[in-house]
Amino acid sequence: MLILAKAAMAMMLGFVLAIASGLIFIPLLKKFNIGQKVSRTINERHLEKEGTPTMGGIIFIFPTLFSLLLLYINKSITWNTNLFILVFVFIAYALLGGIDDFIKVKQKNNKGLSIVTKFLIQMIIALVFFYFFMKNGGKSTLEFTALNLIIPLGWTFGIFILFLLVGTSNAVNITDGLDGLCGGLSAIAFVAYGIISWNCGWLEGYQEIAIFCFLIVGSLLGFLVYNSHPAKVFMGDLGSLALGGALATIAILTRHELSLAIIGGVFVIETLSSLIQIFLIRKFNKRLFLKAPLHHHFEELNWCENDIVKLFYVVGLLLAMVAITYGVWI
Repeated sequence: MLILAKAAMAMMLGFVLAIASGLIFIPLLKKFNIGQKVSRTINERHLEKEGTPTMGGIIFIFPTLFSLLLLYINKSITWNTNLFILVFVFIAYALLGGIDDFIKVKQKNNKGLSIVTKFLIQMIIALVFFYFFMKNGGKSTLEFTALNLIIPLGWTFGIFILFLLVGTSNAVNITDGLDGLCGGLSAIAFVAYGIISWNCGWLEGYQEIAIFCFLIVGSLLGFLVYNSHPAKVFMGDLGSLALGGALATIAILTRHELSLAIIGGVFVIETLSSLIQIFLIRKFNKRLFLKAPLHHHFEELNWCENDIVKLFYVVGLLLAMVAITYGVWI
């Protein structure tokens, strides 16, 4: 029961602070004209969203970090290496996304940082992660518990960390295309990893990681008050990259890396739809989807935006329940 009480407290704290943050930051974003530039290649219905404040990820990033600080000062949580790694990646990816958003707003286009620059920064983040992970006694192995199979990766585990960080952050970013879609799916994913983390009693700081998950769930729910259709603010790369980086980090720290493909199944499907579409167009000049990623395909079929989001929520929730059952019970 204490675990449930802590989870409820964390979500409530994150939610209340996110609501307050929205009331503060949204007017500031409007004042400084930090608005979204909508691509003309997307469904025409999106054109009415032109100028909507972006970089709204601060609405759930700030409450999560501030709540952690309050809990630490109150001695409700302890500082440890694993929590440091998680917070470092969360902040680093938020800064990366924030810089990218700022450049897009300043230049009034959707280009932002170059791919090379982004990759180099993410390499540095992965190297810091790998250093502290190994220094803290982390194992550079990939484990398939269902098959009782352990694959030693050695120094290439650092490359695996980079791959997971880059892949997950970009997958979450790609999914951020409809009001409330990315925020809701991320909240579902963090609930799943919060439950899984609390089952990892062998892991240093497992309770702190779980509390982080539930704090961000509450903060995301607060953010959705402003981001649900019709959205008053978008999270931008500032928010989506931070969420993806944090999800990948928790998956690695809890040694549930493979569960990420299930928990983040919708993110994976969205990314695959984009990759398949690009491949078919470049190689065969044909399309499998009317538009990619997948949520835009449903839009082209004249689905209501809310109906698409609800469908994706249901799929995400079902996949999360499967991952929780496997990761905690079986």
